[in-house]
Amino acid sequence: MDWLFAAATLLTLVVLLGVLYRPLGDYMAWVYTSSKDWRAERMLYRLAGVDPRREQSWRGYLTSVLGFSLVGIVLLFAIIELQPLLPYSLGLGSMSPDLAFNTAVSFVANTNWQAYSPEQTVGYTVQMVGLSVQMFVSASVGMGVSIALVRGLAARRTGTLGNFWVDLVRCTFRILLPLSVVAAIVFIAGGVVQNFSGFTDIHTVAGGVQSIPGGPVASQEAIKMLGTNGGGFFNANSAHPFENPTAWTNLFQVFLLLLIPFSLPRTFGTIVGNQRIAYVLLATMVTLFLVVFVALTAFELAGQGTAPTLAGGAMEGKEQRFGIVGSTIFGSATTGTSGGAANSMHGSYTALGGMVLILNMMIGEVSPGGVGAGLYSILVYVVLAVFLTGLHLGRAPVFLGKRIGTREVKIVSVFILVMPALALGGATLTLAIPPVRDQVLAGLGENGPHGMSELIYAFISAAINNGSAFAGFDANTPWLNLLLGSIILLGRFIPIALVLALGGSFALQDRATTTAVRLPLARPQFVVFLIGVIALIALPMFVPYLLAGPLAEGVARA
Repeated sequence: MDWLFAAATLLTLVVLLGVLYRPLGDYMAWVYTSSKDWRAERMLYRLAGVDPRREQSWRGYLTSVLGFSLVGIVLLFAIIELQPLLPYSLGLGSMSPDLAFNTAVSFVANTNWQAYSPEQTVGYTVQMVGLSVQMFVSASVGMGVSIALVRGLAARRTGTLGNFWVDLVRCTFRILLPLSVVAAIVFIAGGVVQNFSGFTDIHTVAGGVQSIPGGPVASQEAIKMLGTNGGGFFNANSAHPFENPTAWTNLFQVFLLLLIPFSLPRTFGTIVGNQRIAYVLLATMVTLFLVVFVALTAFELAGQGTAPTLAGGAMEGKEQRFGIVGSTIFGSATTGTSGGAANSMHGSYTALGGMVLILNMMIGEVSPGGVGAGLYSILVYVVLAVFLTGLHLGRAPVFLGKRIGTREVKIVSVFILVMPALALGGATLTLAIPPVRDQVLAGLGENGPHGMSELIYAFISAAINNGSAFAGFDANTPWLNLLLGSIILLGRFIPIALVLALGGSFALQDRATTTAVRLPLARPQFVVFLIGVIALIALPMFVPYLLAGPLAEGVARA
Protein backbone atom coordinates (compact mmCIF):
# COMPACT_ATOMS: atom_id res chain seq x y z
CA MET A 1 0.00 0.00 0.00
CA ASP A 2 2.84 2.40 0.84
CA TRP A 3 4.51 1.83 -2.51
CA LEU A 4 1.19 2.21 -4.29
CA PHE A 5 0.74 5.58 -2.59
CA ALA A 6 4.30 6.51 -3.52
CA ALA A 7 3.62 5.64 -7.17
CA ALA A 8 0.39 7.67 -7.12
CA THR A 9 2.23 10.64 -5.61
CA LEU A 10 4.93 10.47 -8.25
CA LEU A 11 2.39 10.11 -11.02
CA THR A 12 0.53 13.18 -9.80
CA LEU A 13 3.73 15.22 -9.84
CA VAL A 14 4.72 13.90 -13.26
CA VAL A 15 1.35 14.86 -14.74
CA LEU A 16 1.33 18.35 -13.22
CA LEU A 17 4.95 19.09 -14.13
CA GLY A 18 4.54 17.50 -17.55
CA VAL A 19 1.51 19.63 -18.39
CA LEU A 20 3.40 22.83 -17.55
CA TYR A 21 6.83 21.79 -18.89
CA ARG A 22 6.36 23.11 -22.40
CA PRO A 23 4.22 26.25 -21.83
CA LEU A 24 6.21 27.46 -18.83
CA GLY A 25 9.56 26.60 -20.40
CA ASP A 26 8.68 28.42 -23.63
CA TYR A 27 7.23 31.36 -21.69
CA MET A 28 10.47 31.75 -19.72
CA ALA A 29 12.45 31.60 -22.97
CA TRP A 30 10.24 34.38 -24.36
CA VAL A 31 10.77 36.46 -21.21
CA TYR A 32 14.55 36.30 -21.62
CA THR A 33 14.64 36.80 -25.41
CA SER A 34 11.86 39.32 -26.05
CA SER A 35 13.02 42.66 -27.46
CA LYS A 36 10.13 44.56 -25.87
CA ASP A 37 10.16 46.08 -22.38
CA TRP A 38 7.04 46.78 -20.38
CA ARG A 39 6.32 50.41 -19.49
CA ALA A 40 6.89 49.76 -15.79
CA GLU A 41 10.19 48.08 -16.61
CA ARG A 42 11.32 51.06 -18.69
CA MET A 43 10.54 53.34 -15.75
CA LEU A 44 12.71 51.20 -13.48
CA TYR A 45 15.57 51.26 -15.97
CA ARG A 46 15.40 55.06 -16.20
CA LEU A 47 15.36 55.42 -12.42
CA ALA A 48 18.36 53.10 -12.10
CA GLY A 49 20.22 54.66 -15.03
CA VAL A 50 20.32 51.35 -16.90
CA ASP A 51 20.40 51.04 -20.67
CA PRO A 52 18.37 47.86 -21.36
CA ARG A 53 19.78 47.58 -24.87
CA ARG A 54 23.40 47.50 -23.73
CA GLU A 55 24.84 43.98 -23.83
CA GLN A 56 27.36 42.97 -21.16
CA SER A 57 30.47 40.83 -21.37
CA TRP A 58 30.84 38.10 -18.78
CA ARG A 59 32.97 40.43 -16.65
CA GLY A 60 30.36 43.17 -16.86
CA TYR A 61 27.57 40.72 -16.02
CA LEU A 62 29.57 39.38 -13.06
CA THR A 63 30.32 42.90 -11.81
CA SER A 64 26.59 43.67 -11.84
CA VAL A 65 25.76 40.44 -10.00
CA LEU A 66 28.37 41.08 -7.31
CA GLY A 67 27.49 44.76 -6.93
CA PHE A 68 23.77 44.07 -6.64
CA SER A 69 24.33 41.23 -4.16
CA LEU A 70 26.71 43.30 -2.02
CA VAL A 71 24.13 46.09 -1.76
CA GLY A 72 21.53 43.46 -0.87
CA ILE A 73 23.69 42.10 1.96
CA VAL A 74 24.31 45.56 3.40
CA LEU A 75 20.64 46.60 3.21
CA LEU A 76 19.35 43.34 4.68
CA PHE A 77 21.92 43.50 7.50
CA ALA A 78 20.78 47.05 8.28
CA ILE A 79 17.08 46.10 8.24
CA ILE A 80 17.73 43.23 10.63
CA GLU A 81 19.78 45.33 13.05
CA LEU A 82 17.28 48.22 12.96
CA GLN A 83 14.31 45.95 13.65
CA PRO A 84 13.35 47.56 17.03
CA LEU A 85 12.78 50.86 15.18
CA LEU A 86 10.63 49.36 12.42
CA PRO A 87 6.84 48.95 12.40
CA TYR A 88 5.40 45.48 13.02
CA SER A 89 8.53 44.44 14.90
CA LEU A 90 6.27 42.69 17.46
CA GLY A 91 8.51 43.97 20.22
CA LEU A 92 11.42 41.84 19.05
CA GLY A 93 15.01 43.08 19.23
CA SER A 94 17.84 42.94 16.73
CA MET A 95 20.09 39.96 16.12
CA SER A 96 23.69 39.73 17.23
CA PRO A 97 26.01 41.09 14.51
CA ASP A 98 27.40 37.65 13.64
CA LEU A 99 23.92 36.13 13.32
CA ALA A 100 22.71 39.14 11.29
CA PHE A 101 25.70 38.69 8.94
CA ASN A 102 24.96 35.01 8.55
CA THR A 103 21.28 35.67 7.86
CA ALA A 104 21.88 38.51 5.40
CA VAL A 105 24.46 36.53 3.42
CA SER A 106 22.30 33.42 3.51
CA PHE A 107 19.17 35.04 2.07
CA VAL A 108 21.05 37.03 -0.57
CA ALA A 109 22.79 33.80 -1.65
CA ASN A 110 19.46 31.92 -2.04
CA THR A 111 20.48 29.62 0.83
CA ASN A 112 18.21 30.75 3.69
CA TRP A 113 20.18 29.01 6.41
CA GLN A 114 18.40 29.95 9.65
CA ALA A 115 20.37 29.61 12.87
CA TYR A 116 17.50 31.17 14.81
CA SER A 117 13.82 30.62 15.55
CA PRO A 118 12.04 32.98 13.10
CA GLU A 119 8.80 33.54 15.05
CA GLN A 120 10.81 34.50 18.14
CA THR A 121 13.45 36.60 16.36
CA VAL A 122 12.11 38.56 13.37
CA GLY A 123 8.98 40.67 12.98
CA TYR A 124 6.75 41.18 9.99
CA THR A 125 8.70 44.06 8.42
CA VAL A 126 11.96 42.11 8.43
CA GLN A 127 10.12 39.07 7.04
CA MET A 128 8.41 40.98 4.22
CA VAL A 129 10.73 43.88 3.35
CA GLY A 130 13.96 42.08 4.10
CA LEU A 131 13.80 38.30 3.78
CA SER A 132 10.95 37.88 1.27
CA VAL A 133 12.37 40.50 -1.10
CA GLN A 134 15.68 38.66 -1.16
CA MET A 135 13.84 35.41 -1.86
CA PHE A 136 12.60 36.97 -5.09
CA VAL A 137 15.77 38.67 -6.29
CA SER A 138 18.21 35.93 -5.25
CA ALA A 139 16.18 33.45 -7.31
CA SER A 140 16.20 35.92 -10.21
CA VAL A 141 19.98 36.22 -9.97
CA GLY A 142 20.44 32.45 -10.22
CA MET A 143 18.09 32.19 -13.18
CA GLY A 144 19.79 35.10 -14.91
CA VAL A 145 23.21 33.47 -14.58
CA SER A 146 21.92 30.22 -16.05
CA ILE A 147 20.39 32.06 -19.00
CA ALA A 148 23.66 33.96 -19.50
CA LEU A 149 25.45 30.62 -19.90
CA VAL A 150 22.79 29.46 -22.34
CA ARG A 151 23.22 32.66 -24.35
CA GLY A 152 26.95 32.00 -24.49
CA LEU A 153 26.27 28.59 -26.01
CA ALA A 154 23.84 30.09 -28.54
CA ALA A 155 25.99 33.12 -29.45
CA ARG A 156 28.34 33.46 -32.41
CA ARG A 157 31.38 35.61 -31.75
CA THR A 158 29.43 38.23 -29.80
CA GLY A 159 31.40 38.01 -26.57
CA THR A 160 28.29 39.15 -24.66
CA LEU A 161 25.83 37.35 -22.38
CA GLY A 162 22.91 39.75 -22.20
CA ASN A 163 22.08 42.41 -19.60
CA PHE A 164 21.92 41.44 -15.93
CA TRP A 165 19.54 44.24 -14.97
CA VAL A 166 17.05 43.30 -17.68
CA ASP A 167 17.24 39.62 -16.66
CA LEU A 168 16.73 40.54 -13.00
CA VAL A 169 13.71 42.77 -13.58
CA ARG A 170 12.02 40.50 -16.11
CA CYS A 171 12.42 37.35 -14.05
CA THR A 172 11.12 39.02 -10.90
CA PHE A 173 8.10 40.75 -12.43
CA ARG A 174 7.20 38.45 -15.31
CA ILE A 175 7.91 35.01 -13.83
CA LEU A 176 8.29 34.85 -10.05
CA LEU A 177 5.80 37.49 -8.94
CA PRO A 178 2.79 36.28 -10.99
CA LEU A 179 3.40 32.64 -10.09
CA SER A 180 3.83 33.58 -6.42
CA VAL A 181 0.52 35.45 -6.34
CA VAL A 182 -1.30 32.39 -7.70
CA ALA A 183 0.55 30.08 -5.31
CA ALA A 184 -0.23 32.31 -2.31
CA ILE A 185 -3.94 32.23 -3.13
CA VAL A 186 -3.83 28.44 -3.34
CA PHE A 187 -2.05 28.28 0.02
CA ILE A 188 -4.64 30.53 1.66
CA ALA A 189 -7.38 28.31 0.27
CA GLY A 190 -5.53 25.33 1.77
CA GLY A 191 -5.42 26.81 5.26
CA VAL A 192 -2.03 28.55 5.36
CA VAL A 193 -2.39 31.66 7.53
CA GLN A 194 -2.10 35.19 6.13
CA ASN A 195 -2.67 37.92 8.72
CA PHE A 196 -1.01 40.57 10.88
CA SER A 197 -2.41 39.36 14.19
CA GLY A 198 0.90 39.14 16.03
CA PHE A 199 0.87 36.81 19.03
CA THR A 200 -2.45 35.45 20.31
CA ASP A 201 -2.67 33.98 23.80
CA ILE A 202 -4.62 30.71 23.86
CA HIS A 203 -5.86 28.95 27.00
CA THR A 204 -5.06 25.25 26.69
CA VAL A 205 -7.18 22.36 27.97
CA ALA A 206 -4.54 21.79 30.64
CA GLY A 207 -5.21 25.23 32.05
CA GLY A 208 -2.05 26.87 30.77
CA VAL A 209 -1.57 29.76 28.35
CA GLN A 210 0.19 29.38 25.00
CA SER A 211 1.20 32.24 22.73
CA ILE A 212 0.35 31.44 19.11
CA PRO A 213 2.09 33.54 16.42
CA GLY A 214 0.37 34.58 13.19
CA GLY A 215 1.67 36.52 10.24
CA PRO A 216 1.76 36.95 6.45
CA VAL A 217 2.80 33.33 5.97
CA ALA A 218 1.11 32.32 2.69
CA SER A 219 2.75 35.11 0.70
CA GLN A 220 6.20 34.16 1.95
CA GLU A 221 5.52 30.46 1.59
CA ALA A 222 4.84 30.90 -2.12
CA ILE A 223 8.21 32.40 -3.03
CA LYS A 224 9.96 30.25 -0.42
CA MET A 225 9.04 27.18 -2.45
CA LEU A 226 8.82 28.61 -5.96
CA GLY A 227 12.25 30.24 -5.71
CA THR A 228 13.77 27.15 -4.02
CA ASN A 229 14.66 29.36 -1.06
CA GLY A 230 13.54 27.35 1.96
CA GLY A 231 13.44 30.03 4.64
CA GLY A 232 10.55 29.21 6.94
CA PHE A 233 8.26 31.70 8.65
CA PHE A 234 8.31 29.40 11.66
CA ASN A 235 11.12 27.40 13.20
CA ALA A 236 9.40 24.12 12.30
CA ASN A 237 9.39 25.27 8.66
CA SER A 238 7.09 23.19 6.44
CA ALA A 239 6.30 20.85 9.33
CA HIS A 240 4.37 23.69 10.98
CA PRO A 241 0.60 23.44 10.40
CA PHE A 242 0.38 27.19 9.70
CA GLU A 243 2.85 26.77 6.82
CA ASN A 244 1.83 23.35 5.55
CA PRO A 245 -1.48 22.22 7.04
CA THR A 246 -2.55 19.23 4.93
CA ALA A 247 -1.27 16.42 2.75
CA TRP A 248 -2.32 18.18 -0.45
CA THR A 249 -0.63 21.46 0.50
CA ASN A 250 2.48 19.34 1.15
CA LEU A 251 2.32 17.94 -2.38
CA PHE A 252 1.70 21.44 -3.73
CA GLN A 253 4.85 22.65 -1.98
CA VAL A 254 6.86 19.87 -3.61
CA PHE A 255 5.30 20.79 -6.96
CA LEU A 256 6.36 24.42 -6.54
CA LEU A 257 9.89 23.39 -5.60
CA LEU A 258 10.27 21.36 -8.78
CA LEU A 259 8.26 23.50 -11.21
CA ILE A 260 10.86 25.98 -12.47
CA PRO A 261 13.95 23.70 -12.23
CA PHE A 262 12.26 20.95 -14.24
CA SER A 263 10.95 23.48 -16.81
CA LEU A 264 14.28 25.22 -17.41
CA PRO A 265 15.61 22.48 -19.75
CA ARG A 266 12.77 23.42 -22.11
CA THR A 267 13.82 27.07 -21.82
CA PHE A 268 17.38 26.04 -22.62
CA GLY A 269 16.29 23.98 -25.65
CA THR A 270 14.15 26.81 -27.00
CA ILE A 271 16.91 29.40 -26.75
CA VAL A 272 19.65 27.22 -28.30
CA GLY A 273 17.23 25.66 -30.80
CA ASN A 274 17.88 22.05 -29.77
CA GLN A 275 15.16 20.32 -27.77
CA ARG A 276 16.84 16.91 -28.12
CA ILE A 277 19.67 18.02 -25.83
CA ALA A 278 17.06 19.58 -23.53
CA TYR A 279 15.45 16.15 -23.14
CA VAL A 280 18.86 14.72 -22.23
CA LEU A 281 19.11 17.24 -19.39
CA LEU A 282 15.55 16.53 -18.31
CA ALA A 283 16.03 12.76 -18.43
CA THR A 284 19.17 13.05 -16.29
CA MET A 285 17.42 15.22 -13.70
CA VAL A 286 14.37 12.95 -13.56
CA THR A 287 16.44 9.76 -13.27
CA LEU A 288 18.49 11.13 -10.39
CA PHE A 289 15.36 12.35 -8.61
CA LEU A 290 13.67 8.95 -8.98
CA VAL A 291 16.72 7.07 -7.72
CA VAL A 292 16.95 9.31 -4.65
CA PHE A 293 13.23 9.13 -3.89
CA VAL A 294 13.00 5.35 -4.25
CA ALA A 295 16.12 4.74 -2.15
CA LEU A 296 15.07 7.19 0.57
CA THR A 297 11.55 5.79 0.76
CA ALA A 298 12.81 2.22 0.88
CA PHE A 299 15.18 2.94 3.78
CA GLU A 300 12.49 4.79 5.74
CA LEU A 301 9.81 2.14 5.17
CA ALA A 302 12.27 -0.56 6.23
CA GLY A 303 13.24 1.19 9.47
CA GLN A 304 14.40 -1.41 11.96
CA GLY A 305 13.06 -1.85 15.47
CA THR A 306 9.75 -2.60 17.18
CA ALA A 307 8.39 0.97 17.03
CA PRO A 308 9.13 1.51 13.30
CA THR A 309 7.58 -1.89 12.52
CA LEU A 310 4.38 -1.02 14.39
CA ALA A 311 4.26 2.43 12.77
CA GLY A 312 4.79 1.02 9.27
CA GLY A 313 8.18 2.70 8.99
CA ALA A 314 10.53 5.14 10.71
CA MET A 315 8.01 7.82 11.78
CA GLU A 316 10.23 9.57 14.33
CA GLY A 317 10.56 13.24 13.39
CA LYS A 318 7.86 13.03 10.74
CA GLU A 319 4.35 14.48 10.73
CA GLN A 320 1.50 11.98 10.84
CA ARG A 321 -0.48 14.04 8.32
CA PHE A 322 2.29 13.54 5.74
CA GLY A 323 3.46 10.02 6.57
CA ILE A 324 6.58 8.34 5.22
CA VAL A 325 5.97 9.02 1.53
CA GLY A 326 4.93 12.65 2.04
CA SER A 327 8.12 13.20 4.03
CA THR A 328 10.52 11.36 1.71
CA ILE A 329 9.29 13.03 -1.47
CA PHE A 330 9.64 16.39 0.24
CA GLY A 331 13.12 15.49 1.44
CA SER A 332 14.11 14.29 -2.04
CA ALA A 333 12.91 17.58 -3.54
CA THR A 334 14.43 19.88 -0.95
CA THR A 335 17.90 18.26 -1.01
CA GLY A 336 17.73 17.91 -4.78
CA THR A 337 17.20 21.65 -5.14
CA SER A 338 18.59 24.59 -3.22
CA GLY A 339 15.26 24.72 -1.39
CA GLY A 340 16.31 24.06 2.18
CA ALA A 341 12.76 23.74 3.48
CA ALA A 342 11.90 20.68 5.57
CA ASN A 343 8.65 19.03 6.60
CA SER A 344 10.40 16.48 8.82
CA MET A 345 13.57 16.24 10.91
CA HIS A 346 16.28 14.91 8.62
CA GLY A 347 18.33 13.98 11.65
CA SER A 348 15.60 11.54 12.72
CA TYR A 349 15.74 9.57 9.48
CA THR A 350 17.31 6.15 9.49
CA ALA A 351 21.10 6.19 9.14
CA LEU A 352 21.00 5.15 5.49
CA GLY A 353 18.03 7.40 4.77
CA GLY A 354 19.99 10.34 6.16
CA MET A 355 22.92 9.30 4.00
CA VAL A 356 20.73 9.50 0.88
CA LEU A 357 19.78 13.08 1.78
CA ILE A 358 23.45 13.96 2.18
CA LEU A 359 24.37 12.24 -1.09
CA ASN A 360 21.67 14.18 -2.91
CA MET A 361 23.42 17.41 -1.97
CA MET A 362 26.87 15.98 -2.63
CA ILE A 363 26.15 15.40 -6.31
CA GLY A 364 25.75 19.14 -6.74
CA GLU A 365 21.97 19.44 -6.54
CA VAL A 366 21.22 18.62 -10.15
CA SER A 367 18.14 16.53 -9.45
CA PRO A 368 16.89 19.01 -10.64
CA GLY A 369 18.76 21.69 -8.70
CA GLY A 370 17.73 25.16 -7.60
CA VAL A 371 16.16 27.78 -9.84
CA GLY A 372 18.93 28.59 -12.31
CA ALA A 373 21.65 26.90 -10.27
CA GLY A 374 20.43 23.44 -11.25
CA LEU A 375 20.52 24.25 -14.96
CA TYR A 376 23.97 25.81 -14.99
CA SER A 377 25.37 23.07 -12.74
CA ILE A 378 24.18 20.24 -14.97
CA LEU A 379 25.41 22.13 -18.06
CA VAL A 380 28.86 22.26 -16.46
CA TYR A 381 28.75 18.47 -16.03
CA VAL A 382 27.54 18.13 -19.64
CA VAL A 383 30.55 20.09 -20.84
CA LEU A 384 32.85 17.73 -18.95
CA ALA A 385 30.95 14.66 -20.18
CA VAL A 386 31.16 15.88 -23.78
CA PHE A 387 34.88 16.44 -23.40
CA LEU A 388 35.35 12.89 -22.12
CA THR A 389 33.04 11.52 -24.82
CA GLY A 390 35.05 13.25 -27.50
CA LEU A 391 38.27 11.76 -26.13
CA HIS A 392 36.74 8.27 -26.05
CA LEU A 393 35.55 8.55 -29.64
CA GLY A 394 38.77 10.11 -30.87
CA ARG A 395 36.99 13.23 -32.09
CA ALA A 396 36.98 16.92 -31.24
CA PRO A 397 34.79 17.58 -28.17
CA VAL A 398 32.04 19.90 -29.37
CA PHE A 399 28.80 20.88 -27.63
CA LEU A 400 26.13 22.75 -29.57
CA GLY A 401 28.73 23.80 -32.08
CA LYS A 402 31.17 25.12 -29.46
CA ARG A 403 34.57 23.51 -29.03
CA ILE A 404 35.58 22.52 -25.52
CA GLY A 405 39.26 23.29 -25.07
CA THR A 406 41.77 23.68 -22.28
CA ARG A 407 40.26 26.90 -20.95
CA GLU A 408 36.75 25.45 -20.68
CA VAL A 409 37.95 22.24 -19.00
CA LYS A 410 39.94 24.23 -16.43
CA ILE A 411 36.89 26.33 -15.57
CA VAL A 412 34.75 23.21 -15.22
CA SER A 413 37.34 21.49 -13.04
CA VAL A 414 37.55 24.40 -10.62
CA PHE A 415 33.75 24.65 -10.53
CA ILE A 416 33.44 21.00 -9.48
CA LEU A 417 36.04 21.41 -6.72
CA VAL A 418 34.53 24.51 -5.10
CA MET A 419 31.79 22.82 -3.06
CA PRO A 420 33.85 19.93 -1.63
CA ALA A 421 36.77 22.26 -0.90
CA LEU A 422 34.54 24.64 1.06
CA ALA A 423 32.55 21.94 2.86
CA LEU A 424 35.44 19.66 3.79
CA GLY A 425 37.81 22.56 4.42
CA GLY A 426 35.34 24.28 6.74
CA ALA A 427 34.56 21.10 8.67
CA THR A 428 38.26 20.22 8.96
CA LEU A 429 39.17 23.71 10.17
CA THR A 430 36.40 23.60 12.76
CA LEU A 431 37.57 20.25 14.13
CA ALA A 432 41.25 21.28 14.05
CA ILE A 433 40.94 24.19 16.51
CA PRO A 434 40.46 22.74 20.03
CA PRO A 435 38.33 25.52 21.63
CA VAL A 436 36.12 25.73 18.54
CA ARG A 437 35.88 21.96 18.26
CA ASP A 438 34.77 21.60 21.87
CA GLN A 439 32.10 24.27 21.46
CA VAL A 440 30.78 22.81 18.22
CA LEU A 441 30.74 19.24 19.51
CA ALA A 442 28.81 20.42 22.57
CA GLY A 443 26.16 21.83 20.23
CA LEU A 444 25.57 18.54 18.41
CA GLY A 445 22.34 16.67 19.04
CA GLU A 446 24.26 13.41 19.50
CA ASN A 447 27.85 12.30 19.76
CA GLY A 448 29.53 9.65 17.64
CA PRO A 449 28.67 8.89 14.00
CA HIS A 450 25.33 10.67 14.11
CA GLY A 451 27.04 13.82 15.34
CA MET A 452 29.48 13.56 12.43
CA SER A 453 26.49 13.33 10.08
CA GLU A 454 25.02 16.49 11.62
CA LEU A 455 28.30 18.33 11.17
CA ILE A 456 29.06 17.31 7.58
CA TYR A 457 25.43 17.87 6.60
CA ALA A 458 25.63 21.47 7.85
CA PHE A 459 28.83 22.27 5.95
CA ILE A 460 27.66 20.64 2.72
CA SER A 461 24.32 22.43 3.02
CA ALA A 462 26.11 25.76 3.37
CA ALA A 463 28.62 25.13 0.58
CA ILE A 464 25.97 23.99 -1.92
CA ASN A 465 23.60 26.82 -0.87
CA ASN A 466 20.89 24.44 0.30
CA GLY A 467 20.15 25.81 3.76
CA SER A 468 18.52 22.77 5.36
CA ALA A 469 19.92 21.21 8.51
CA PHE A 470 20.12 17.71 9.96
CA ALA A 471 18.28 18.95 13.06
CA GLY A 472 19.63 18.83 16.58
CA PHE A 473 22.69 20.89 15.66
CA ASP A 474 22.99 24.28 17.43
CA ALA A 475 24.77 26.44 14.83
CA ASN A 476 24.11 29.82 16.47
CA THR A 477 27.64 30.52 17.69
CA PRO A 478 29.92 33.35 16.54
CA TRP A 479 32.36 30.90 14.91
CA LEU A 480 29.72 28.98 12.98
CA ASN A 481 27.75 32.08 12.03
CA LEU A 482 30.82 33.71 10.54
CA LEU A 483 32.36 30.58 9.04
CA LEU A 484 29.15 29.16 7.55
CA GLY A 485 28.20 32.64 6.33
CA SER A 486 31.56 32.94 4.56
CA ILE A 487 31.19 29.46 3.06
CA ILE A 488 27.69 30.34 1.83
CA LEU A 489 29.05 33.52 0.25
CA LEU A 490 31.94 31.74 -1.51
CA GLY A 491 29.77 28.75 -2.42
CA ARG A 492 27.36 31.06 -4.21
CA PHE A 493 29.55 33.53 -6.04
CA ILE A 494 32.68 31.57 -6.98
CA PRO A 495 30.58 29.11 -9.05
CA ILE A 496 28.63 32.03 -10.53
CA ALA A 497 31.88 33.71 -11.58
CA LEU A 498 33.11 30.47 -13.16
CA VAL A 499 29.81 29.87 -14.98
CA LEU A 500 29.85 33.37 -16.43
CA ALA A 501 33.50 32.94 -17.47
CA LEU A 502 32.52 29.69 -19.19
CA GLY A 503 29.62 31.42 -20.95
CA GLY A 504 31.92 34.24 -22.01
CA SER A 505 34.41 31.77 -23.45
CA PHE A 506 31.68 30.10 -25.50
CA ALA A 507 30.24 33.46 -26.62
CA LEU A 508 33.58 34.39 -28.21
CA GLN A 509 33.51 31.29 -30.40
CA ASP A 510 31.92 30.77 -33.78
CA ARG A 511 30.20 27.54 -34.76
CA ALA A 512 32.53 24.57 -35.23
CA THR A 513 32.54 22.57 -38.45
CA THR A 514 29.61 20.26 -39.10
CA THR A 515 31.69 17.09 -38.99
CA ALA A 516 33.07 18.02 -35.58
CA VAL A 517 29.60 18.51 -34.12
CA ARG A 518 28.31 15.01 -34.70
CA LEU A 519 28.75 13.42 -31.29
CA PRO A 520 26.17 10.89 -30.00
CA LEU A 521 24.72 13.17 -27.32
CA ALA A 522 20.94 13.00 -27.75
CA ARG A 523 20.78 9.31 -26.87
CA PRO A 524 20.01 7.27 -23.74
CA GLN A 525 23.65 6.13 -23.63
CA PHE A 526 24.79 9.71 -23.03
CA VAL A 527 22.24 10.12 -20.22
CA VAL A 528 23.72 7.06 -18.51
CA PHE A 529 27.25 8.35 -19.12
CA LEU A 530 26.35 11.79 -17.77
CA ILE A 531 24.87 10.30 -14.59
CA GLY A 532 28.02 8.21 -14.18
CA VAL A 533 30.23 11.28 -14.57
CA ILE A 534 28.19 13.18 -11.95
CA ALA A 535 28.32 10.30 -9.46
CA LEU A 536 31.95 9.26 -9.98
CA ILE A 537 33.30 12.80 -9.76
CA ALA A 538 31.11 14.22 -6.99
CA LEU A 539 30.89 11.37 -4.48
CA PRO A 540 34.37 9.85 -3.89
CA MET A 541 35.66 13.06 -2.29
CA PHE A 542 33.21 12.61 0.60
CA VAL A 543 33.68 8.87 1.22
CA PRO A 544 35.79 9.29 4.41
CA TYR A 545 33.09 11.44 5.99
CA LEU A 546 30.37 9.02 4.95
CA LEU A 547 32.32 6.17 6.51
CA ALA A 548 32.68 8.09 9.77
CA GLY A 549 29.09 9.31 9.76
CA PRO A 550 25.95 7.66 8.34
CA LEU A 551 27.60 4.42 7.19
CA ALA A 552 29.17 3.86 10.59
CA GLU A 553 25.84 4.61 12.28
CA GLY A 554 24.02 2.26 9.93
CA VAL A 555 26.42 -0.59 10.66
CA ALA A 556 26.19 0.04 14.40
CA ARG A 557 22.38 -0.13 14.32
CA ALA A 558 22.14 -3.09 11.95
